[in-house]
Amino acid sequence: MVTRPPILQAGDTVGIVSLGSPIDPHTVTERVQVLEQTGLRVVLGNSVFLQNGFLAGTAEERAHDFMRMIVDEDIKMILPARGGVGVKGVLPYLDYEMIAKHPKIVSGYSDITILLNALYTYANLITFHSLMLIDFRLSTPPFNYDEFFRNVSTLQAPRNINNPDGMPLIGRVAGTVTGEIVGGNLTSFIGTLGTPYEIDTRGKIIVIEETNEPINTVYRYLKQLEMAGKFRDCVGIVMGECTGCAAAYGITYEDLIEQFLVPLNKPLLTGLATGHGRFKTTFPIGARATLNTEEETLTILEPTVTSPP
Repeated sequence: MVTRPPILQAGDTVGIVSLGSPIDPHTVTERVQVLEQTGLRVVLGNSVFLQNGFLAGTAEERAHDFMRMIVDEDIKMILPARGGVGVKGVLPYLDYEMIAKHPKIVSGYSDITILLNALYTYANLITFHSLMLIDFRLSTPPFNYDEFFRNVSTLQAPRNINNPDGMPLIGRVAGTVTGEIVGGNLTSFIGTLGTPYEIDTRGKIIVIEETNEPINTVYRYLKQLEMAGKFRDCVGIVMGECTGCAAAYGITYEDLIEQFLVPLNKPLLTGLATGHGRFKTTFPIGARATLNTEEETLTILEPTVTSPP
């Protein structure tokens, strides 16, 4: 049975780490101030201010910082500063058995989705495709915070994964299926195929989002997932946004969905507010859910956190 981390409560301590690309120190200071206004305490990891070119220190340094947060009993949630690139380099240096013994809330998106799915696969831990430190700013829509805290600070279940008002979910292929959720950033998953950390979609509902890739590149990545058997093995597909994805040869993201994904004949829901868009809903990786494309709902069936010990 999948492990649920303990619930996040007011006054709890959040550990901030950098697992991929570096972040500007001034940005860290600003975002920490906003995060603390939510009633949480903040501890900065050693990796936060490291920089090794386009990476926040070596893979070993970043992994050690993450594991230090895992074993620290005062830390209730681990929040990456940002995504970027390089997160998969951390994965071989993590102690998944130790992580399973010390379950913590871990949240993020973009390249962090590699970590989220690896923790589900190897530590049997529910993780959260949701906010990072960089998202705690004054301009962040309240919707994003509401959905984040609804997942990590309540035991509400069953509950639908919501979109903001005026942004409808659209059922494209009819069907109702139940399975655990996996997914996240398309580019990041392509980089793990053929490794021990590639996404496992067998019997799962896969959620996909992308950003700043031309549509012909998005097609290339979707085709790679198809040829790797990931769409064959899943029970349903949920497509998030493709923010900043320019049309190619007259083909748009919506065209690609109709021409590539609809013919796969798997229950398909599109339009989820995810990841790189202005509005970010939260979906828990590893949680059991029901996808009903005729009702245009994705419903989490059980609580994704546990009562405090």
